[in-house]
Amino acid sequence: MRLSAYFMPTLKETPAEAEIVSHRLMLRAGMVRQASAGIYSWLPLGFRVLKRIEQIVREEQDRAGCQEVLMPTIQSAELWKKSGRYEDYGKEMLRITDRKDREMLYGPTNEELITDIFASAVSSYKALPKLLYHIQWKFRDEVRPRFGVMRGREFLMKDAYSFDVDFEASKRSYNKFFACYLRTFARMGLKAIPMEAESGPIGGNMSHEFIILASTGESAVYCHKDYVDFDVLARDIDYEGDLEPIVKHWTSLYAATDEKHDAARFETIPADKRVATRGIEVGHIFYFGTKYSKPLGARVSTPAGEQVDVHMGSYGIGVSRLAGAIIEASHDDAGIIWPDSVAPFKVGLINLKAGDAACDKACADIYGKLENARIEVLYDDRDERPGAKFADMDLIGLPWQLIVGPRGLAAGKVELKRRATGERQELSIESALAKVVA
Repeated sequence: MRLSAYFMPTLKETPAEAEIVSHRLMLRAGMVRQASAGIYSWLPLGFRVLKRIEQIVREEQDRAGCQEVLMPTIQSAELWKKSGRYEDYGKEMLRITDRKDREMLYGPTNEELITDIFASAVSSYKALPKLLYHIQWKFRDEVRPRFGVMRGREFLMKDAYSFDVDFEASKRSYNKFFACYLRTFARMGLKAIPMEAESGPIGGNMSHEFIILASTGESAVYCHKDYVDFDVLARDIDYEGDLEPIVKHWTSLYAATDEKHDAARFETIPADKRVATRGIEVGHIFYFGTKYSKPLGARVSTPAGEQVDVHMGSYGIGVSRLAGAIIEASHDDAGIIWPDSVAPFKVGLINLKAGDAACDKACADIYGKLENARIEVLYDDRDERPGAKFADMDLIGLPWQLIVGPRGLAAGKVELKRRATGERQELSIESALAKVVA
């Protein structure tokens, strides 16, 4: 993509309403624009990141044996009244009446609807377990939406639901999602630590939040330092095997959110191993037994011929929230530093002297070779000062910058910069291409 044709309305000044780093940088980099309080339009650069995150989430859900569905944003209030949550949910729920005076709502979550779908189709234990998920926009009418996409009213979420015949089977499903979430966040370049948590309005009695450590995080967290060194992707995960050892490995040391913090237990950790910082919740998993299956009639027959309410769990990842969370965890004074896996483009190609025949020819050649190698490249072909081009590339945070100028070309060289480290190398065009294509 040529930057001269790309819609990327960057800002030099930080908007006054942006309170945290991710909000400031997403606005300045032209990733999003606010439509109304807590509601954002995703512009091309931001939308590419959103789709990258969504795809990693989808791949890991599928890998764990989940099946994707798509449920509507607008739901009938009738199901929510059956579960008892229609009145309990409060003013965060956006309630709607259609032209025939039927009570509807904009779904803040989907336990009721997925349970109704399951109940209408499954009646035997032989069909279990079932792990179903979708990726859909949600709406919760926050009293005070702030921090950009980190705490908006409308947000993109992956929510999954497990259906099992009893507690033991449900625990196996819970463990699948526990392991799946560790892989999901690690693939995005994040170190997410599972911490025991409250269940909130979802309900349930087994619950973990997945928290990334960031000094700009929204809440205090406390954990053992060794968690930071655990390597998730070094081992393969057999989702049909026993996952309890993985869960125990990741819950054996102290880790707690502020609500669950036990100061006395924390003090027993050696001082050099204590981490007290702030964190950002990026995922939440719950087991809630028959909380929804019982009132909504999701029952199956057992081998003994009995009818039992299925045991369920709910598993959420804030897809749009992750775009902000990744920035909070990975940035510097110049701008965003995208991990390769979620970057909107892998390479930023910078022509330092647009209009110069040699520079234009070299850039066109490099651009074509990168595209042929299926490397996504953003080519800055604008007639701008080099300083402005460097500033924009640092701001949007692409992993590699490939810089082409008259002086370097005269020596048969281009400059290659790694955004994360700032390391610069003068290389031949062939060597530079080999490095970014690898």
